[in-house]
Amino acid sequence: MSASEPHQLVSGTALSLDGRGVLLVGPTGCGKSDLALRLIEAGWRLVSDDVVEVRRHEDGLQLVFPGAAPIELKGRIEAFGLGIVKAPVAEGPIPLTLVVRLVEAEKVQRMPDLAQETYLGLAVRRVDLAPFEASSAAKVRLALDHGEGDIIPAP
Repeated sequence: MSASEPHQLVSGTALSLDGRGVLLVGPTGCGKSDLALRLIEAGWRLVSDDVVEVRRHEDGLQLVFPGAAPIELKGRIEAFGLGIVKAPVAEGPIPLTLVVRLVEAEKVQRMPDLAQETYLGLAVRRVDLAPFEASSAAKVRLALDHGEGDIIPAP
């Protein structure tokens, strides 16, 4: 990372599909790794589990494995009941395209308004999903496919 690239550590799990990054956020134990494992099973690649580094770059925001994290954790994810296991890895900085905030099922709006999450002064489209629904992984893919390029400057 160069001095010209501000960065922020975020508690979450980051994944990539077709060079586009998704950041799963929510409180500890909310299902981030569980949903991430289902996405990985569907062909996604892991950027980082538990802590993610978000960088501001000239092209927008990027997701990377945190430089301060033990390298032994790169390409590994917590599988509750099994421990820390290997996963396919997404290499290099991945453009942050979508933030998925994991919430309880009753808090998901049927027809939500546009929502955003802001990191390092840039806003990214955000959707709220319940992580343990059978359709959650499919909804993440739909949100990613229907929202590419939605990084907009924050006011």
